[in-house]
Amino acid sequence: TVGRATERLFAAAAGRLGPQLPLRSVLLQRSLRRRRGEFDLVVSTANEFAVQGPSVQYVHYPQFRSHVDDEGSLPERLWSRLAVPGGVPSEARLLANSSYTAAAVDRRYGREPGVLHPPVDPIEGGTAWPDREDGVVILGRLAPDKRTLAALSVVDRVRERGHDLSVHVVGTAAPAYREYAQRVESAVADRPYATLHRDVSRDRLEELLTSIKYGLSGKPGEHFGMAVAEFVAAGMVAFAPDSGGQRDVLDGDPDRLYDSPEDAAATIAAAVDRGDQPRLRRDRFARDRFHDRLRTVVRETVPAAARRRHTT
Repeated sequence: TVGRATERLFAAAAGRLGPQLPLRSVLLQRSLRRRRGEFDLVVSTANEFAVQGPSVQYVHYPQFRSHVDDEGSLPERLWSRLAVPGGVPSEARLLANSSYTAAAVDRRYGREPGVLHPPVDPIEGGTAWPDREDGVVILGRLAPDKRTLAALSVVDRVRERGHDLSVHVVGTAAPAYREYAQRVESAVADRPYATLHRDVSRDRLEELLTSIKYGLSGKPGEHFGMAVAEFVAAGMVAFAPDSGGQRDVLDGDPDRLYDSPEDAAATIAAAVDRGDQPRLRRDRFARDRFHDRLRTVVRETVPAAARRRHTT
């Protein structure tokens, strides 16, 4: 609850200026320091902080010290010096959203977090597997980093192998990526077997995911891979690059992970040839699992004196 005014300010400005995450973190951290004595424990779900005293910090991906990975600009180095000048305090209990993120935290801070995958509830119901559409869903922002066009070309290659698959592109586009979104729209229009679904409701998204057989992610190095997790939650057969958090989501299955567009087409075609059905449980990342583990970590981290104070 610390820094609500700061959070509201940055939320209002995000549409024009972007999220400004480093500045937001520095300001929130300073606000928290002024009130640190009021709390027994700090719990952050906004990546790493240099907060003294017991804390639980959930890292989606480390936002500072990227220069350790040879990726940091001069501004990034300055933000890192302001935000985490001495690294993450030893009292902090670190959690990461994937093994991939945990390894990045370890490289930058010399601390390997525990892995706690984010909550993705199962999407119940839908069409029985034999009656589902023989199609592929490409889900996510219409943006270059998501490689939507590359994923479309993968489906083209699968079709060239003799599989009559449809493709559904589902996503939104920020104003900054208007040109790329237009390219996606044109590419879909050129393919009679393709459909573009923009800005769909949650109900419509779930209807699509539970009525189509396959899901495809085109982006390597996702910190977790929420779209892939949604495919799993909807009972689809999902495919993703063999990198990033998607490896966790797909349990490292070589029949679902690919190294290149050519390998992606071959991997999908082989699964179709075999008549593969989903192997992973829909409730693999259900929220109860997440909540139970987080509560356990908090109980383990709250100082013993504070626990005695609150139980007497």
